[in-house]
Amino acid sequence: MDGLDEFEKQLAAEKAERERDKRRKHRKHRHHHHHQRERSAERDGDGRRRRHHGSHDRDDQDDEDGHRSKRSRHSRHVEGRHNREDSRQERREHRDRDSEKHSHLKTSDVKEDLPLPNEELAAEDYEKSARSEPLVRDSWMTAPSALDVDYTQKGTKPSKPSPPRQDPKREIHEREINAAQLQALNEGKSLDKLDVPAQHEVDYTFGDGGSQWRMTKLNAVYRVAEETGRPIEEIAVERYGSLRDFDDAREEKIELDRRRVYGDGYVGKEKPSGELFQERKPDMGVHEKRDTSKEPTELDQGVVIPDDPSDHTMTQVDQTTLNRLRAQMIKAKLKKAPDVAKLEAEYNQAAAAFKAQGPEAVVLNVMENRMLAGTRAEAKAVNTKRGRERGLVEENDEMTIEDMVREERRTRGQGDGLRLAERISKDAKFDNDLEYMDENAEKLAKRVQKSELNLKNAAVNEFQKVNRILDNCPLCHHEDRNQPPVAPLVSLATRVFLTLPTEPELSEGGAVIVPVQHRTNLLECDDDEWEEIRNFMKCLTRMYHEQGREVVFYENAANPRRHPHAAMQAVPIPYELGDTAPAFFREAMLSADEEWAQHRKVIDTGARAREGLGKLAFRRSITREMPYFHVWFSLDGGLGHVVEDEGRWPRGDLFAREVLGGMLDAEPHVVKKQGRWHRSDATSARAEGFKRRWRKFDWTRVLTDQS
Repeated sequence: MDGLDEFEKQLAAEKAERERDKRRKHRKHRHHHHHQRERSAERDGDGRRRRHHGSHDRDDQDDEDGHRSKRSRHSRHVEGRHNREDSRQERREHRDRDSEKHSHLKTSDVKEDLPLPNEELAAEDYEKSARSEPLVRDSWMTAPSALDVDYTQKGTKPSKPSPPRQDPKREIHEREINAAQLQALNEGKSLDKLDVPAQHEVDYTFGDGGSQWRMTKLNAVYRVAEETGRPIEEIAVERYGSLRDFDDAREEKIELDRRRVYGDGYVGKEKPSGELFQERKPDMGVHEKRDTSKEPTELDQGVVIPDDPSDHTMTQVDQTTLNRLRAQMIKAKLKKAPDVAKLEAEYNQAAAAFKAQGPEAVVLNVMENRMLAGTRAEAKAVNTKRGRERGLVEENDEMTIEDMVREERRTRGQGDGLRLAERISKDAKFDNDLEYMDENAEKLAKRVQKSELNLKNAAVNEFQKVNRILDNCPLCHHEDRNQPPVAPLVSLATRVFLTLPTEPELSEGGAVIVPVQHRTNLLECDDDEWEEIRNFMKCLTRMYHEQGREVVFYENAANPRRHPHAAMQAVPIPYELGDTAPAFFREAMLSADEEWAQHRKVIDTGARAREGLGKLAFRRSITREMPYFHVWFSLDGGLGHVVEDEGRWPRGDLFAREVLGGMLDAEPHVVKKQGRWHRSDATSARAEGFKRRWRKFDWTRVLTDQS
């Protein structure tokens, strides 16, 4: 302990000695700095005076000759400046003297400015205090080291138990259907205790005075749903308040459409029955009550139901497939192929599947809706304001070759004519002369803009028109109704059949060759159909030659827009008129149509057949898209004519009847009258007599005998 005290005393003495040395050095440095500053001030004053005197001398030398007044003013100014400098120098010396007196206030260290204490007394006082009181260390010096403290992890805050979760309260929206009943179910009532409202009644009838307004409101719902993309039910609830009223409006629309289709004699509903709303209930979660009192019936277990393979072999069979299977079966029988039994079984199975099929709903695809062939660049949208509002589209002028070919096939070669007709119909100043067409060629060639709705309506109308023609066609066999053609059936092959012409006949004993499938003209028939057509032509020619008569075959396909059933008429004529018949028809063709035509007036298919085309002369000389008239004087060819103006061409079969009637000297009323087929013709004496004469030459007997 004594050694530590001695060491501390020694440290205090060394510290006091260092303080004294430091104060002595500071006092000496401050005194030296004061004298140096005085000398520098004197030097500055002398240099300043020398500069002024030098400048004054130079001014005197430069301006001595003519500026004495100015020199006197300058001298006075210099003297004033010297006086001011002297006064400033005196004030500066006075401040320096004051700084010497108060030097302890001018130092940078605050402790050095204090009066110096007596160092010996301070040392003695320090030694006395050290002997009387022991030194005590500060608390920070006696604190334990950080290295001695062990690391401890901070404790986690204890988690509070979560409050019990409450189920959300079920609330019924004010627009919800049957809100009162649903609220009662939420409160715990059973279905039996619910107050079901009475039958829904309305105070209007279908088709009354407010029907048009209700249809407008219904169409607005569909339009808004299509424009905004929102569900129809959501918009219907906003407009009607409930889906029941919306379904009632739908029922009225369906009923009005039925009245429009079936005509005035249709008798249907007068008020909504709620059928559509009942169909909606299962989707809304409303089901019928089930009687749980009945015990479930026990079913026999372990009984395996055999699978009928016929349900999987033929899933979809149409008339074309059925005809092809029948043709394959007949050909196999003629060739006595070993797989005849297999083909016959397959045909019978397909026929049974075809009869089992019910009527199917025909859905128009996108091409039929827009009357466009595919999704390529046949049409483009009109981006104007009016075009966007109405959904207008126009045909693309910059189509590729593939698009042009596709459009040509779709329009059957009538696309340019249809567009020109539409443009002319919209031109009120149109004049049918070449000068007007040349002047307005650009306007007439412009594509007509159509809306998607108009294109869809046109496709639907065309589809309905074709279906109506097929339903009323007297030469078609209606498979869905299992109804034979109205025309009497004389002889039936696989793809073609033979019937009798309508009365009155120009020449007794005529016949008609008809393909089974509905074709617009004979050029649409395939090779198998043409093979059977030629067989009938050969047999009829032999029969008429045996009777001493010549025969003329002709086809009138001058109006393809009406979609008639293609047929070849066979008219027997006296043998001596056979050589002059081509001249009669050639003269009639030259004078029947326009004087100036784009096509040749007469197409001689007989000459082309003799040149080497043979039986393909007719099919290679005329395109199937053209309206035409053709007459055969032999099996391979004859004379053809392209009809350019359907309006000027005689209606129906009148052209051929007039030519043949003139050759045969028939009565005018017989020539002009064009009859119809009746179902009683099949049992008439005319049909029985023809069948007796035809039986000897009927080539289809081979098919029926072998089968």
